[in-house]
Amino acid sequence: MTPSDRNPHASGDAGATEASILRLEHGDLYVCQDGPRDAPALLLLHGSATSSRSWDALVPLLTTSHRVIRVDLPGHGRSPEPVGRGYETSEQARRLGAALDRLCVEHVVVVGHSSGGYAATALAERRPDLVTALVLINTGPKMDAFIAPESFAIDPAQWPPTDERIRQFASTGFRAGYQVPQELVDELRGMTFHAVTTAMQASIAYLKQQKLPDRLRALGKPLQVIFGDQDRRWRPSSAADYREVPGAKIELLPGAGHTPILEEPLRTAALVLAFTEIHTTRAPKAT
Repeated sequence: MTPSDRNPHASGDAGATEASILRLEHGDLYVCQDGPRDAPALLLLHGSATSSRSWDALVPLLTTSHRVIRVDLPGHGRSPEPVGRGYETSEQARRLGAALDRLCVEHVVVVGHSSGGYAATALAERRPDLVTALVLINTGPKMDAFIAPESFAIDPAQWPPTDERIRQFASTGFRAGYQVPQELVDELRGMTFHAVTTAMQASIAYLKQQKLPDRLRALGKPLQVIFGDQDRRWRPSSAADYREVPGAKIELLPGAGHTPILEEPLRTAALVLAFTEIHTTRAPKAT
């Protein structure tokens, strides 16, 4: 990271929030770091049509014991749109690996929410030396588990959509009756039509190529799966599909929908921390 890349939100202790644009060979990425820099690294990857801000409620609960790294995936949040094939899940993994190398991260536990779980898995496939364990939160295991209704026809001629249309689209991302945060509405409106649709198509293509439990079984990495039992996008019972992965730890969150990182941050963080306490690799102390 060069000095021109750095844009700290705060200064002082080593755990201060620091936001940066990493200038990478295959496209720039926005990265945000919190927590002690010598603590075990935890990478948080958001789902489609949102950004690293979706983790805001969870981060303060994780930084007491982790160096928490968040990334805006290409075309999302504050990361620019990629050129060419940059939305493909394998390409996202390559870029994530390059970003972690730039940040001098040698080992990391990766937590992916929704389609962020596909980028997390692809990173582990590409860089098994780097990823020590995986946590997938409401990540669909295969396409026939998808249950969301076709209630939001995206019309490029009417982009960006109104708040009402965005809330209609995002509503199944939460348990029934949950108010979609305005920050998420604004986030989606700030994306281009191409970014929204191409990123979603890339996730679908990755899942159709091979169902996720098969990929994870081949990896042999420690795995935790967290699923809200009120998910309205992926059939909650499909969490059991991950039992095909030897040793997988599966947790259902009663009363939570598709996005427990916002709906139930305390319960979600407790599960993540219990898992990472066992499976993190601590950075060596400086001498």
